[in-house]
Amino acid sequence: MTWQNINLGLMSHRVSILSSHLSPVMASEKEAALAATPSDSPTIFDKIISKEIPSTVVFEDDKVLAFRDITPQGPVHILLIPKVRDGLTGLSKAEERHIDILGRLLYTAKLVAKQEGLDEGFRIVINDGPQGCQSVYHIHVHLIGGRQMNWPPG
Repeated sequence: MTWQNINLGLMSHRVSILSSHLSPVMASEKEAALAATPSDSPTIFDKIISKEIPSTVVFEDDKVLAFRDITPQGPVHILLIPKVRDGLTGLSKAEERHIDILGRLLYTAKLVAKQEGLDEGFRIVINDGPQGCQSVYHIHVHLIGGRQMNWPPG
Protein backbone atom coordinates (compact mmCIF):
# COMPACT_ATOMS: atom_id res chain seq x y z
CA MET A 1 0.00 0.00 0.00
CA THR A 2 1.41 3.40 -0.96
CA TRP A 3 1.26 6.62 1.06
CA GLN A 4 -1.02 8.02 -1.63
CA ASN A 5 -3.51 5.17 -1.08
CA ILE A 6 -3.30 5.66 2.69
CA ASN A 7 -3.93 9.41 2.30
CA LEU A 8 -6.89 8.76 -0.02
CA GLY A 9 -8.29 6.30 2.49
CA LEU A 10 -7.95 8.82 5.33
CA MET A 11 -9.60 11.54 3.22
CA SER A 12 -12.48 9.22 2.37
CA HIS A 13 -12.88 8.38 6.06
CA ARG A 14 -12.92 12.10 7.00
CA VAL A 15 -15.50 12.86 4.31
CA SER A 16 -17.78 10.07 5.52
CA ILE A 17 -17.50 11.23 9.15
CA LEU A 18 -18.15 14.86 8.25
CA SER A 19 -20.99 13.91 5.92
CA SER A 20 -22.67 12.01 8.74
CA HIS A 21 -22.79 15.25 10.75
CA LEU A 22 -24.36 17.30 7.96
CA SER A 23 -27.97 17.26 6.85
CA PRO A 24 -28.59 14.31 4.54
CA VAL A 25 -29.10 14.76 0.82
CA MET A 26 -27.79 18.34 0.59
CA ALA A 27 -27.14 18.84 -3.09
CA SER A 28 -25.28 22.10 -2.64
CA GLU A 29 -23.79 24.53 -0.19
CA LYS A 30 -26.70 26.83 -0.98
CA GLU A 31 -29.22 24.20 0.11
CA ALA A 32 -27.15 23.45 3.23
CA ALA A 33 -27.07 27.16 4.09
CA LEU A 34 -30.80 27.54 3.62
CA ALA A 35 -31.44 24.51 5.84
CA ALA A 36 -28.98 25.51 8.61
CA THR A 37 -30.20 27.24 11.74
CA PRO A 38 -28.23 28.93 14.51
CA SER A 39 -28.17 26.95 17.74
CA ASP A 40 -26.27 26.71 21.03
CA SER A 41 -25.62 23.04 20.28
CA PRO A 42 -22.07 22.04 19.37
CA THR A 43 -21.31 22.57 15.69
CA ILE A 44 -19.22 20.38 13.45
CA PHE A 45 -16.39 22.86 14.13
CA ASP A 46 -16.70 22.36 17.89
CA LYS A 47 -16.30 18.63 17.24
CA ILE A 48 -13.21 19.29 15.10
CA ILE A 49 -11.73 21.48 17.85
CA SER A 50 -12.33 18.74 20.43
CA LYS A 51 -10.82 16.16 18.02
CA GLU A 52 -14.08 14.16 17.91
CA ILE A 53 -13.93 14.60 14.15
CA PRO A 54 -10.56 14.31 12.39
CA SER A 55 -9.22 17.14 10.25
CA THR A 56 -6.00 18.05 8.49
CA VAL A 57 -4.71 20.81 10.74
CA VAL A 58 -2.29 23.28 9.15
CA PHE A 59 -2.08 25.74 12.06
CA GLU A 60 -3.09 25.75 15.69
CA ASP A 61 -2.46 28.01 18.65
CA ASP A 62 -4.39 28.74 21.84
CA LYS A 63 -7.03 30.85 20.02
CA VAL A 64 -7.31 29.64 16.40
CA LEU A 65 -7.48 26.34 14.54
CA ALA A 66 -6.87 26.19 10.78
CA PHE A 67 -7.56 23.06 8.75
CA ARG A 68 -8.08 22.00 5.14
CA ASP A 69 -11.63 22.17 3.77
CA ILE A 70 -12.96 18.75 2.70
CA THR A 71 -14.66 20.29 -0.35
CA PRO A 72 -11.97 22.66 -1.58
CA GLN A 73 -12.87 25.47 -3.98
CA GLY A 74 -9.26 25.90 -5.06
CA PRO A 75 -5.90 24.15 -4.85
CA VAL A 76 -5.64 25.63 -1.34
CA HIS A 77 -8.80 25.97 0.75
CA ILE A 78 -8.35 26.31 4.48
CA LEU A 79 -10.89 27.13 7.18
CA LEU A 80 -9.83 29.23 10.16
CA ILE A 81 -12.00 29.13 13.26
CA PRO A 82 -11.81 30.53 16.77
CA LYS A 83 -11.46 27.78 19.34
CA VAL A 84 -14.09 29.44 21.52
CA ARG A 85 -17.33 30.48 19.82
CA ASP A 86 -18.35 33.02 22.52
CA GLY A 87 -21.61 33.87 20.74
CA LEU A 88 -19.75 34.69 17.53
CA THR A 89 -21.85 32.55 15.22
CA GLY A 90 -21.43 34.92 12.28
CA LEU A 91 -19.90 38.28 11.46
CA SER A 92 -23.28 40.01 11.84
CA LYS A 93 -23.32 38.83 15.47
CA ALA A 94 -19.93 40.40 16.29
CA GLU A 95 -19.75 42.64 19.31
CA GLU A 96 -16.97 44.90 20.54
CA ARG A 97 -15.68 42.07 22.74
CA HIS A 98 -14.93 40.05 19.56
CA ILE A 99 -12.51 42.60 18.04
CA ASP A 100 -9.40 40.73 19.20
CA ILE A 101 -10.45 37.33 17.84
CA LEU A 102 -11.62 38.82 14.53
CA GLY A 103 -8.23 40.47 14.07
CA ARG A 104 -6.50 37.27 15.15
CA LEU A 105 -8.41 35.25 12.52
CA LEU A 106 -7.36 37.63 9.72
CA TYR A 107 -3.75 37.85 10.86
CA THR A 108 -3.59 34.06 11.14
CA ALA A 109 -5.01 33.80 7.61
CA LYS A 110 -2.06 35.91 6.42
CA LEU A 111 0.40 33.62 8.25
CA VAL A 112 -1.20 30.47 6.84
CA ALA A 113 -1.26 31.97 3.31
CA LYS A 114 2.48 32.55 3.56
CA GLN A 115 3.00 29.04 4.96
CA GLU A 116 1.01 27.62 2.01
CA GLY A 117 3.07 29.57 -0.55
CA LEU A 118 0.27 31.86 -1.68
CA ASP A 119 2.69 34.69 -2.50
CA GLU A 120 0.78 35.67 -5.67
CA GLY A 121 -2.44 36.28 -3.75
CA PHE A 122 -5.43 34.64 -2.14
CA ARG A 123 -9.04 35.28 -1.24
CA ILE A 124 -10.62 35.57 2.19
CA VAL A 125 -14.33 34.78 2.48
CA ILE A 126 -16.63 35.04 5.48
CA ASN A 127 -20.15 33.81 4.73
CA ASP A 128 -22.86 35.33 6.92
CA GLY A 129 -26.45 34.16 7.18
CA PRO A 130 -28.58 32.16 4.74
CA GLN A 131 -28.21 34.56 1.81
CA GLY A 132 -24.46 34.73 2.47
CA CYS A 133 -24.40 30.91 2.14
CA GLN A 134 -23.40 30.25 5.76
CA SER A 135 -24.01 26.62 6.63
CA VAL A 136 -22.17 26.36 9.98
CA TYR A 137 -23.02 28.88 12.70
CA HIS A 138 -19.54 29.17 14.18
CA ILE A 139 -17.73 32.09 12.54
CA HIS A 140 -15.10 30.88 10.12
CA VAL A 141 -12.80 32.36 7.53
CA HIS A 142 -12.21 30.65 4.20
CA LEU A 143 -8.68 31.10 2.84
CA ILE A 144 -8.70 30.16 -0.84
CA GLY A 145 -5.78 30.34 -3.25
CA GLY A 146 -3.44 28.60 -5.62
CA ARG A 147 -5.38 29.71 -8.72
CA GLN A 148 -6.58 32.89 -10.40
CA MET A 149 -9.75 34.12 -8.73
CA ASN A 150 -12.62 35.61 -10.76
CA TRP A 151 -14.79 38.64 -10.11
CA PRO A 152 -17.59 38.95 -9.24
CA PRO A 153 -17.36 36.01 -6.85
CA GLY A 154 -21.00 35.21 -6.17
